[in-house]
Amino acid sequence: MKNFRHSKKALSPVVASIILIAVTVAVSIAVAVWMGALTTGFMATEQLQITSVTFNSNSTISVFVKNTGTTPVTVTEVHINNGDNVLTQSATVSANTQATLNVAQTWTNGNNYQIKLLTSKGNTFMYTAIAPSS
Repeated sequence: MKNFRHSKKALSPVVASIILIAVTVAVSIAVAVWMGALTTGFMATEQLQITSVTFNSNSTISVFVKNTGTTPVTVTEVHINNGDNVLTQSATVSANTQATLNVAQTWTNGNNYQIKLLTSKGNTFMYTAIAPSS
């Protein structure tokens, strides 16, 4: 029994410290990669803001939009008062730029109009405007 105690070998404190440091570094790298993947998804945001609407000559509505997101936004549909799509051609708005969408739509003085923009990624942006009285 006495020989058994003396022949038993253990890791030295230096080797144990090196193993703990290696495990810590490996875990921190894994967490950094995971967090990087999360933030990359949030960086490419689609954010469109309708700044104003102008009612032109009783048959056209101009929708002024600004892309406040970090990626270009492609507007594929424009619905007015939940009606059919009135956009004839999709429009792309680059990041941090403004654009005007002209849609053919008859309107009546003094009525409320809800404008809904749909993007290629499926996001919806809405705005309510009132046509001029006269």
